[in-house]
Amino acid sequence: MLASITHLLPLTTVIRKRLLPCNGRVLARVGQKVDPSVVVAEAIVGRQHTIIDIARSLNVSPRKAAALIKVKRGQKVKHDETIAETSGMFSSEVKAPADGRIVAIGGGKLVLETGGTTLELFAGVSGVVTEIITNRGVAIRATGCVIQGLWGNGKIDTAVMMSIMDRPDEAFDATRLDVSIRSSIILGGHIDNSSIFKTASDLPVRGLIISSMSPALIPVAMQQPYPILLIDGFIRQPMDSSSYKLLSTNVRREITLNATTHDRFTGERPEIFITLPVSQDPPEIRDLDVFTTGQTVRIVSLTRPARIGTIVQLQTTLNNLPNNLKVKSAEVKLEHGERILVPLTNLEVLG
Repeated sequence: MLASITHLLPLTTVIRKRLLPCNGRVLARVGQKVDPSVVVAEAIVGRQHTIIDIARSLNVSPRKAAALIKVKRGQKVKHDETIAETSGMFSSEVKAPADGRIVAIGGGKLVLETGGTTLELFAGVSGVVTEIITNRGVAIRATGCVIQGLWGNGKIDTAVMMSIMDRPDEAFDATRLDVSIRSSIILGGHIDNSSIFKTASDLPVRGLIISSMSPALIPVAMQQPYPILLIDGFIRQPMDSSSYKLLSTNVRREITLNATTHDRFTGERPEIFITLPVSQDPPEIRDLDVFTTGQTVRIVSLTRPARIGTIVQLQTTLNNLPNNLKVKSAEVKLEHGERILVPLTNLEVLG
């Protein structure tokens, strides 16, 4: 049976696609070395389109209106600039209602495109551009440490990571947010109070990596201007030991916190990426595996905190659950030594 993998890797090679939400212009080139702050593509978003009926405004037929239009498709115009006019003693004219660009002309009408702001797409990681995705973005090859989480609020940023937790079972202590760690990405514990987000925003911080969070805070977390990533989900629990070890040993390094939403169709997951120097590229990351003995796994449950263990035996026959369903299972040895039987559907491979 195929197993999904939650990546907790101290050193690996990744290929990460950075894509615009709409068509735009790619600025990077294949083979270009980039760092997180490099703009690799851009697009104009938030544009509006106005149809201007030239024929009606000048009281002429659409065919005659075509000869009276003074602008061309693609031309930029200023507010109150004349875009069509009749000649003679009693001439009439049509002026542009705003600054913009003519994007279509026909049938005695034209379309004026106005507004819009430039959306810049940053590389997000340090690496080398390996592919150009036409009009949308790039693929970047990078090497470093990867720690994937279970939930993110859809934002991304890059900054130095600082920690305000000394143990994986701590709650988030907002009193430790002071000016010495402003403009950093903060590593902390469980959050159950929305005021923490405002305190972090006022400092300000560049992101939060937390062990878990009360599910009632999801709407507030989604509104924050900085990325928020949950390592272990929405049940109060200590940060899992593997993630805590990797994160705590990389404090004060610059990291990319990509709190993208988990997409099961594309395989995208919220993750922390820490660029590390290497003399030779390590193996590329794998997104799927097959369950085998000896694998480190996380037991995922909606009713209790996640637990870490090792597969010691795969069951060759189907096992009955309390609800009488028969499923494939594995015997898992937990970190403290207890052995339990777990359905394979409740296991994620860590690696």
